[in-house]
Amino acid sequence: MILTTTATIEGEKIVDYYGIVSSETILGANILKDFLAAMRDMVGGRSASYEKSLRAAKETALKELTEQAETLGANAVIGIALDYETIDSGGGSSMLMVAVSGTAVRYHELQTV
Repeated sequence: MILTTTATIEGEKIVDYYGIVSSETILGANILKDFLAAMRDMVGGRSASYEKSLRAAKETALKELTEQAETLGANAVIGIALDYETIDSGGGSSMLMVAVSGTAVRYHELQTV
């Protein structure tokens, strides 16, 4: 399965379009992670715990997107867009959301002469 942000697949011919596929993953972040991330923000640097959570959410969303495309008969998803958001869930904690969408397609390799 090819996953790409581009509208075409170089060197391949798209023969079928199956429509838009999408997936959302929402992960709850705990108070300790929020506190540590806030401290990191004050002194500068990267929050490894949030980065790990976002990476996991992205991988889950892409896996679900791939599964949806496969059930339609696609062998690629083109024009993929990823959106990241932090949602304040109240009480001092937040949730992380990754939304992914693209167009499920079937391609065939072009013959080279």
